[in-house]
Amino acid sequence: MSAMSSDRFLRRYDAMCCDAAAAVMKQYSTSFTMATKLLPGQTKVDIRNLYAVVRIADEIVDGTAQQASVADVSALLDAYEVAVLAAPSQRFHSDPILHAYAQTARRCAFDPAHITAFFTSMRRDANQTTYTQNDFDEYVYGSAEVIGLLCLSTFTAGMPFSPAVEAKLAEGARSLGAAFQKVNFLRDIAVDSRELGRSYFPGINPAANQPLDDAAKDAIVADIRADLAVARQSIGLLPRRVRAGVVAAADLFEELTNMIDVTPAAVLATTRISVPRRRKLWLTARAASRVAGQRQSMSSFSEDPRQ
Repeated sequence: MSAMSSDRFLRRYDAMCCDAAAAVMKQYSTSFTMATKLLPGQTKVDIRNLYAVVRIADEIVDGTAQQASVADVSALLDAYEVAVLAAPSQRFHSDPILHAYAQTARRCAFDPAHITAFFTSMRRDANQTTYTQNDFDEYVYGSAEVIGLLCLSTFTAGMPFSPAVEAKLAEGARSLGAAFQKVNFLRDIAVDSRELGRSYFPGINPAANQPLDDAAKDAIVADIRADLAVARQSIGLLPRRVRAGVVAAADLFEELTNMIDVTPAAVLATTRISVPRRRKLWLTARAASRVAGQRQSMSSFSEDPRQ
């Protein structure tokens, strides 16, 4: 068989593009990078491929494109949405991230409606600076809850579940995505307000003399904890091979929530809180150990089609 009649060139290109997506995640998120290391091979690749496309859309609206003197950020975002939606129908892309994402979108049968909802929220970032409660809820759905649903698609691709289990898994995925987004809003509140001119939480707008106070912060933290609690109720329904990675991600963001909880609102207004690397490593190792222990204590797990 000649070199041109085999697919080795394409397979090598596929691998390179997935490596490029992994590099995007490594550059932008140590927490997700650590958590995904606990996922099995293909799922790990799929999560990284999804993250990379989402990250690039974020960069378009979060100041990077503007610093590069892009004349029309909204038009650039619109063009990227068109490219992402069309990507799965094409086997080769000159853009490595789109190529990697297309592999995952095909394999996991991503719902295009979720991608559209995500870009709808990103479009708000290009044009909107303050939010009503309804605006906020819609933004969180598109920017985070649908990402949770897309991640769920990578975890359960091709696996049969009852409608009741599917609904519970979807509820957990949306809640975990919402919790992550609200945590990020809180810890990034200084940068969002000062550098990007945005205030996501309804009724909180430092530029309009409505700063975050401790009572508002406590209410947001309570909301985050409620989301995390809902998410944790469904983790046990996930395939066992992915649970450690999901538990690790939830634990890392819960740790960040705990740190925010004990930080005065006035400090959050000027300081970005983060979990120290050693603590992240410990939490990730603990998640792996905990899930491994649960697996060993279960009987007849090989009969479960979700393992």
